[in-house]
Amino acid sequence: MKIIPLFIRKYPYSCVLIAAIWYLSLFFKAPKTPLDNVLLIDKWVHIVMYGGTFTVLWIEYIRQHQKPDFWKLLIWAFIAPIVMSGIIELLQEYCTEKRRGDWLDLAANAIGVALAAIIGLILLRLRARRNRVF
Repeated sequence: MKIIPLFIRKYPYSCVLIAAIWYLSLFFKAPKTPLDNVLLIDKWVHIVMYGGTFTVLWIEYIRQHQKPDFWKLLIWAFIAPIVMSGIIELLQEYCTEKRRGDWLDLAANAIGVALAAIIGLILLRLRARRNRVF
């Protein structure tokens, strides 16, 4: 039981953003906007939503750990978000009436997670470089 409060304490912004993704994905129907005419706007929203959320996770991880554990990062900052996205898409298809699951949404989410990983690795490298200089 202690691991859940510890995770929330270490990664508060990530937890809030992940909860928002779950809420928006399962209980919120996107309103009509003038941006609906933009080609693949829904997919761009997914890329930004997952890219932003998991970039925040990388930043919080980097702030909490002096030495990165790349296996944990691979699992929790790359694989788990993509699996979560797949679960959400399946739940949208089979457990909601307002939303439909879409494999292209899963692909867009995976692209967002991959971009977050790239940004996170760059930030890790910058921190390592900064620590060597000072």
